[in-house]
Amino acid sequence: MQREFGRYAHDYRVEFAHGLGPAMGLVQSLQAQHVDVALLVVELHQPDAPGLVTIDCLHAVSPQSKRVLLFGYGEFRGCRETMREAQVDGRIEAGLLVPRGERDEEFHTAITELLSDWGWNSRRPVVEAARIIAPAGNSAAARLRDFFERLGVPVLTVPPESPAAEDGLAGIDWPDGVPAYPVVYSPLTGGLVQPTIEDLGRVFYAMEEFDRDEVFDLAIVGAGPGGLAAAVYGASEGLSTVVFDADAIGGQAGTSSMIRNYLGFPRGISGMRLAQRARAQAARFGAKLYSARAIRGLRLPDAPGGTFVLQLNDGAVQARSVVIAAGVQYRRLGVESIEQLVGLGVHYGAATSAARECEGKDVIVVGGGNSAGQAAVHLSRFARSVKLVVRRPDLTETMSEYLIREIEANPRISVRGCAEVIDAGGTTKLEWITLRDNETGAQFQKPCAGLFLLLGAKPGCDWLPAEIARDDRGFVLTGREVPMDTWVGNCPPEPLGTTVPGVFAVGDVRSGSMKRVAAASGEGAAAIPSVHSYLASITPGLEPAGQAPA
Repeated sequence: MQREFGRYAHDYRVEFAHGLGPAMGLVQSLQAQHVDVALLVVELHQPDAPGLVTIDCLHAVSPQSKRVLLFGYGEFRGCRETMREAQVDGRIEAGLLVPRGERDEEFHTAITELLSDWGWNSRRPVVEAARIIAPAGNSAAARLRDFFERLGVPVLTVPPESPAAEDGLAGIDWPDGVPAYPVVYSPLTGGLVQPTIEDLGRVFYAMEEFDRDEVFDLAIVGAGPGGLAAAVYGASEGLSTVVFDADAIGGQAGTSSMIRNYLGFPRGISGMRLAQRARAQAARFGAKLYSARAIRGLRLPDAPGGTFVLQLNDGAVQARSVVIAAGVQYRRLGVESIEQLVGLGVHYGAATSAARECEGKDVIVVGGGNSAGQAAVHLSRFARSVKLVVRRPDLTETMSEYLIREIEANPRISVRGCAEVIDAGGTTKLEWITLRDNETGAQFQKPCAGLFLLLGAKPGCDWLPAEIARDDRGFVLTGREVPMDTWVGNCPPEPLGTTVPGVFAVGDVRSGSMKRVAAASGEGAAAIPSVHSYLASITPGLEPAGQAPA
């Protein structure tokens, strides 16, 4: 295998061992030298142990490493089931065929993708695009860092007294003459004192501002999978398209450390990378995307077929049709002691940027959905232990089977059913939480360095006017689910249509949606023919776009 891995020697230290015993000694020696192990590549058969057992043992010592199990052409038939089970249980990231020629680009594509994912998630960036300067325990700095990482912008966090902070703090005119943190420094901005998410969105994901008098064919509110899919299909079919998101492009899915059940990505893809690719794809077709630009209201047309007006903090945008893809927000726990520690060890959502701070510590993930499961698996690469706390007895009703199997096979993750977190505390950051057993009422205080709350879903559509009907939980009603007294000619709206003609809803914000990335993407694409039909109905002489397959 030395020939196959020769191309990586320039950027990585490549070491070889023959068998489990020598490999274990090598990995332990590297760790003693504080050398990170990015990738473990093990052939199916070793002289002293099976390859899969070898990987398990090495990964127990180096849990942040990616894992590849290699097999030869003659071994494929006999190892298929072993390989399949190992991947389903999350014991390996990939099973690859040993290259037979000098150029096996399928093999090397898999290797470089795994190395890239390891480099992004496991260590500080080699070259940063920005620096966040803040003292330890600054909750606002944690929020800004998470925003940067969800945008795919490499960022470094440094304390004010460090040499790395000198350039960023030089020449700052402090408000009231008193240092105020966090400060964000980059060559693009100089030093920004206590910037908002919207400030950063304008600088680090800035597109040319639209003409305030321009009327878009389609405005999309929300840039998760549903909104991005609508942008790709709308813009590619000739609609002038604009997209706004109140946070980072990618929505809730963009916070996921690894999505393994999305079609076409057999080794999985992080939410951030999926969002990066989708936004680049939408922009390629001409869509304009704006991050950290919240929509505050929607004014309906004065007459049928008129223009919708979406209110921003700093103005308005006009559009002939609207797709609501605003997604959902995690439900707040509402316990004051916990809310006071948000950003100081307590996080709503996966907060993958915080995982590195949990190395060697005990953490709690609260939630029983796929996002909670993905967060637990990712955190287990860093934390000493991860406890997944759910109100139900187990995960079977709310989580995908592949994630349940991966969690069961992971010795660092345990599941606590019929329980909830009721209190938390610490001196300057989270140090402990209190769990309540909902069956017995007993309460237990446990040390905890990280609490990740992924609790249910609250739709992000408080800005909608009353004319757009919603269910009793606030999700937007579409198709046959809308009240019958709003049907036109005894006919319901199209499947993704709302009670207002020209306004459509897709993804998690829609009542009855599946709450899966692929489902949201499909709905985003499916909404575009309905948009075309609506635009044709209000524009004399305009024919609906053809329904040719993609």
